Amino acid sequence: MANPLHFSDLVVYLVLRDLKVRYRRSTIGFAWTMLQPLLMMLVLQLVFANIFRFEIDNYAVYALSGILFWNSFSQSIVTSMNSLRANAGLVTKLPVPKAVFPLATVIAGFVNLGFALVPLFLILLFTGHPIRPALLFLPVAILIAWTFTLGAGLVLSPLAAFFTDVVELVNVLLVLAMYLTPVFYPMDIIPDRLQWVVRFNPLRSILEVFRDPIYYGKIPPISHLTVAVGIAVAALAIGIWTFRRSSDRIAFYV
Repeated sequence: MANPLHFSDLVVYLVLRDLKVRYRRSTIGFAWTMLQPLLMMLVLQLVFANIFRFEIDNYAVYALSGILFWNSFSQSIVTSMNSLRANAGLVTKLPVPKAVFPLATVIAGFVNLGFALVPLFLILLFTGHPIRPALLFLPVAILIAWTFTLGAGLVLSPLAAFFTDVVELVNVLLVLAMYLTPVFYPMDIIPDRLQWVVRFNPLRSILEVFRDPIYYGKIPPISHLTVAVGIAVAALAIGIWTFRRSSDRIAFYV
């Protein structure tokens, strides 16, 4: 499989096209990238912080940091699964590595994350949440999350091309995974007998590395960071290996 990075011009074109198409028929366009997580945060604030009374300081920042991570991950996974079929004409006619298509969708997803960080920083200022130097670590955390997401996208995109039911199945599993990941709830509300389910969820490790510099104002402990990097690199390695074994057959299924 040729190196997709040798086709950077095509990747940039696909990323820009994905960003334009995503909000083409929307009145406020890219503003939805910032508005949607804010609206979701307000709903969670109402339901969990006020009704269920989570004892967690500045729940808005806690929830919004989790929402931004989850939206970026889940939306990138869904679009990467659809990327090969959506670009069937290019996949079958252009002599380019097919990995450029899921790669471009994951990059676009994390470009959206960059826009969505704007309201997060505004919420930090508005609520008086401490802004500490650890925030400078956030690009590293985003890179780790991006690496993991790309690996998952490379595994799932050929499967979705071969078996269309995979898209529907993964959509259901993403909902389950969201509830098994402390996106909007603290770990300490989970009963002791079920703690292991969340603790061994790889997405939790990635989320904690993302949330630590934002909410807790600290660089993740080296033990957590090592686990997250290991998970992300392993996911990418498995994704590359899986995609290479499948790439020659993709053109026959899209």
